[in-house]
Amino acid sequence: MKKSIVVIEDESDILEVLKYNLEREGYRVKTCRDGESGLRVVRETNPDLVLLDLMLPSVDGIEVCRRLREDAVTRSLPVIMLTAKGEESDIVLGLGVGADDYIIKPFSTSELTARIRAVLRRTQQSTEESGRDRIERGGLVIDIARHQVTADGERVSFTATELRLLHFLASHPDRVFTRDLLLGRAIGEHAYVGDRNIDVHIRAIRKKLGPYRELIETIRGVGYRFLEESS
Repeated sequence: MKKSIVVIEDESDILEVLKYNLEREGYRVKTCRDGESGLRVVRETNPDLVLLDLMLPSVDGIEVCRRLREDAVTRSLPVIMLTAKGEESDIVLGLGVGADDYIIKPFSTSELTARIRAVLRRTQQSTEESGRDRIERGGLVIDIARHQVTADGERVSFTATELRLLHFLASHPDRVFTRDLLLGRAIGEHAYVGDRNIDVHIRAIRKKLGPYRELIETIRGVGYRFLEESS
């Protein structure tokens, strides 16, 4: 069955190009030119993914994403932001309200479709893995139920906070998380950990991972992600 995508973009020329190219790639596409109608169409059609422009009239992309994440029905719906600015503050803001990825205009059709396939693939993988206590990446095994990590068969000792961070990132491969998101979702809102202290924990985790340290990638000015495969 074809995957469905809702594109919310106010520039008609861009909207037509996106619709044409995505349909040519085999997706079913619905288009909207403002945030309110976009929210309505998403709720009516329950798509597999949303392409969301950041700068929209009336209700902007940040607010659209926030409302999608607040609704239990659309909370886990993959969202890719489209932004013409490419400024770190916009990217951080979008990821902070729950966008799964971002792409900066102008972009090629091949880049866009590759991003879409990647987000859909890792969303499915994350859904399958999020309920798992044990995650394996090559010779790295993360077993949160047993509070145990092994690298190439060797036991590696992690604190409870470090293990929660590592398990959370590994459960969502290739997704970028801001420090605030990691603080709230991986550490917990009542923990005595500041957002910049996340960097300290990540450095400690990398040091302990040894040859697998490169699986955790720093996204400059944004946050971190756990690579699906080591480079």
